[in-house]
Amino acid sequence: MLALARRRVPQARFLQGDMRELALDMRFAAILAWDSFFHLTQADQLALIPRLAAHLAPGGRLLFTCGPAAGEAIGSVGGEPVYHASLSPAGYAAALEAAGLFPRLFIAEDTATQGRSLWLAQRRA
Repeated sequence: MLALARRRVPQARFLQGDMRELALDMRFAAILAWDSFFHLTQADQLALIPRLAAHLAPGGRLLFTCGPAAGEAIGSVGGEPVYHASLSPAGYAAALEAAGLFPRLFIAEDTATQGRSLWLAQRRA
């Protein structure tokens, strides 16, 4: 996925690692967690939101995909089982606000993104 992203947006900087341990000495104008965030447990997601918020510059944006409602599921990718979890929309909104982020947009099962649900939040200045 990163190779594809680098080809499509060569001027961008892409980092790979365990997002639960993210500890960089820098801030970003945007953080994109596409098709990754929901593979963490609900507890890990709650712990990750303030960690991501700390890496956003004032006014920076966080975009991530999630499930449309609270729950856990096992999906399949390439014939292999894959874990998925999500908070409720209200749960995400509360966690984002507690981390100093302003929830700007939630779209459940967006047809423009092949049915993904997504959040866009912005760090308060």
